Amino acid sequence: MNGAWKYLKAIFTPVTILLVPHSRTRSISFRVPVVAVFASVLLFFVGTAFVVSVSIQATEYQRMKARVSYLSAQFVEMQGTMHSLKEAERDFRKLFSLKSKSAVLESADLADSGSLDMEVLREQIQAATQSVSEIRTYLAEQKSVYLATPAGWPVAGTLSSPYGYRSHPVYKSTRFHTGTDISISPGSEVKATADGIVSFAGWTENSGIVVVVEHGRGFSTAYAHNRKALVRVGQRVVRGEPIALSGSTGVSTGPHVHYEIWKNGRHTDPAGYLARR
Repeated sequence: MNGAWKYLKAIFTPVTILLVPHSRTRSISFRVPVVAVFASVLLFFVGTAFVVSVSIQATEYQRMKARVSYLSAQFVEMQGTMHSLKEAERDFRKLFSLKSKSAVLESADLADSGSLDMEVLREQIQAATQSVSEIRTYLAEQKSVYLATPAGWPVAGTLSSPYGYRSHPVYKSTRFHTGTDISISPGSEVKATADGIVSFAGWTENSGIVVVVEHGRGFSTAYAHNRKALVRVGQRVVRGEPIALSGSTGVSTGPHVHYEIWKNGRHTDPAGYLARR
């Protein structure tokens, strides 16, 4: 009992705290129990620890908030990309009747379920990108074929002699006509029927002034009996570009354009190509 009383007396023993200002004012002193000093120190450390803990939690919260915001933005961006890719593939398939290269796109459910696997979404985007890339490659290939394939009439005239055997109007003998004759007023513009490069533009004994265009993909076209060539060898031309003025040069009975189409080194009937647009 005496020990407890001595302990209580010790902790409640007052101590004097003296505040001495660096001026001429009087110093201040006050007495507080020892227990109050210890309690103040304890509260100071507890408060400091609490403030530090709250600061750390606030920093972690801000970091997690920024991370969630970043992932959310990525998710929205990838959803938009997936939507665009699916729309592009759907349009390509509609326009060109292509089958899809990516079954995962057809089965993917992009509804906002709140549990979509980001890694799976990335794989789907990669698969969709590959599919659209293949379609674009196909379209580029088909466009190249389209631009190289003769289509339409070189002049707006009248068909006067078709492809095939005929009685030659000058030599009066049956010969194979390797092209199509189109009657037209002299001086009319003769236009290229496909994109290509001029490989010949000049005079020949029988066909007069001739222009030959190489189109690629095995195609070449020839335009004969012209009055004047408007292009030179090596010049690039596009479909519909004037390459000559019609005339009646060479062995000819009147103004017309002798039009030939060659495919893989052999002449072919232009009739099917004239019907194209």
